[in-house]
Amino acid sequence: MPKPLSLSFDPIARADEHWRQRWGAVPSMAAITSIMRAQQILLSEVDAVVKPYGLTFARYEALVLLTFSRSGELPMSKIGERLMVHPTSVTNTVDRLRSAGFVTKRPNPNDGRGTLAAITPKGREVCEAAGKDLMAMDFGLGAYDDETLDEIFRLLRPLRVAAGDFTEDAGEQPRPPQRPEE
Repeated sequence: MPKPLSLSFDPIARADEHWRQRWGAVPSMAAITSIMRAQQILLSEVDAVVKPYGLTFARYEALVLLTFSRSGELPMSKIGERLMVHPTSVTNTVDRLRSAGFVTKRPNPNDGRGTLAAITPKGREVCEAAGKDLMAMDFGLGAYDDETLDEIFRLLRPLRVAAGDFTEDAGEQPRPPQRPEE
């Protein structure tokens, strides 16, 4: 968990004030700084939850992705595409998961140069337990109600479209996140 700063002022708001005085209003500066700080806070919080399982959030995401596949295995290239990370990062992530006994790797019979990663029973158990813990702490977003979380999802979607993650007309309707019924 990140160490609380316990400042008597908002450092991002202060930086925004200084920015305005020097260069004029640039709302994107305060927004990006807030997003980057939020990312630091959230990553620290979720990594602290999955660390006892021998995971990082990135490794947890890879396990979850494998559980979503019909057969529990995917080509490494597909993992990288779905997680939106560089092939080198996928290799590192999967190799660490394999070292922990959470996945196996084997040649892809449909692609002579490719490799398949498959989740193991131990990987499924760890993924399930870590997932329950992450849901219990609302993935670090417990400060927000469901309506606000839906709005955050909607607000960030155009940024992801503009980055080329997917096209707006990809055939799917934007679905806001929903919490499981209790």
